Amino acid sequence: MITAIVLIKTSVDRIPELAERIAALDGVSEVYSVTGAYDLFAMVRVAGHDDLAEVIPGRISKLPGVVATETHIAFRTYSRHDLEAAFAIGLDA
Repeated sequence: MITAIVLIKTSVDRIPELAERIAALDGVSEVYSVTGAYDLFAMVRVAGHDDLAEVIPGRISKLPGVVATETHIAFRTYSRHDLEAAFAIGLDA
């Protein structure tokens, strides 16, 4: 599994619409509206690099209103949430 963090600049008046459209794409697990130089932050999780090319330049970048993207590929996950899910055995406390 490859995880990519995609920073997205959009037309300001289209942020809500684009966030929903991007979130609906296969391979996109989450989209956040953020402050700073970018307007949206998308988490993309796919099986391979070819899939990244399909999702990011193939779909996200082509949406009307998307001005620019910057992609960061994750090497490892250190999230407490992910670690807890990996070691959960299904017992309720």
